Amino acid sequence: MKKAVRLYIDGTVQGIFFRQFVKDNAERFNIRGFVRNLEDGRVEVFAEGEMENVDNLVELCKKGPKHSQIRKVEVREEKLQDFKEFKILHI
Repeated sequence: MKKAVRLYIDGTVQGIFFRQFVKDNAERFNIRGFVRNLEDGRVEVFAEGEMENVDNLVELCKKGPKHSQIRKVEVREEKLQDFKEFKILHI
């Protein structure tokens, strides 16, 4: 069963290849959507795919890559958007 979520990740998550970390893992789990930096310092992730794969990506985002420090991850259920790939969006 497919699901979609939007994550808002707060902490030390910009300037440390966090978006590339999310993209690499999203592709590994066959997840579609996007990741982008927000002007307030957070990172936003929209992820859709098989439920188990999306849940795995959410757990990885809560840990982050080596140099990140995650303070808070807000998870919101979303409607499927039928993305064709996973992209890093630039402001």
